[in-house]
Amino acid sequence: MTLAREKSLLLAMLALLLILGFSAIHPYDRTTWLMEVAPIFIALPVMIATYGRFPLSTLLYVLIFIHALVLIAGGHYTYARVPLGFWIEHAFSLGRNPYDKIGHFMQGFVPFLVTREILLRKGHLTSRKMVAFLSVCVAMAISAWYELIEWWSALAMGQGVDEFLGTQGDPWDTQSDMFFAFIGAITAMILLSRWHDSQMHRLKQGESV
Repeated sequence: MTLAREKSLLLAMLALLLILGFSAIHPYDRTTWLMEVAPIFIALPVMIATYGRFPLSTLLYVLIFIHALVLIAGGHYTYARVPLGFWIEHAFSLGRNPYDKIGHFMQGFVPFLVTREILLRKGHLTSRKMVAFLSVCVAMAISAWYELIEWWSALAMGQGVDEFLGTQGDPWDTQSDMFFAFIGAITAMILLSRWHDSQMHRLKQGESV
């Protein structure tokens, strides 16, 4: 790994922690904030612990950073109240704040590429078509498990979990959330596969130096 890349990753991590800290100041709902940003508290230590033996491509680190910002905004404001979502709602004359769909799109977009990178770099599969198929399946499995977590939270907390669910009265919210995750995974596959391959090739060259 180049020293410049490591410095950039360190600065990005510090910036993310700073933004996360600011988001914890007077969030709309403290419980919702904690539940929405929980994936960051899980993913960040894992990435730090595995960096020495399995650093990710720069593309993935950038996308994970952006995904974390989406989660942080949703946690601080709640997904139904993020200002960007209100702007989109008014700009396109929608019936609700659609920011949660951005979150679920990223929930498919980023896990697809993470899975793809692990499968290809670890040599688990040689067929690119099978890698793409399984990466979409993993992204959808993550989306499904997230919906199950929302369901279990609703059963455990009752009305206190309304802000976390963010359904905004939509009876098909669960299905549309998973559909947007699917769209995210397919979009990543179509738009970024070649760029991702190039990133992994450069990373392999760096590892061999």
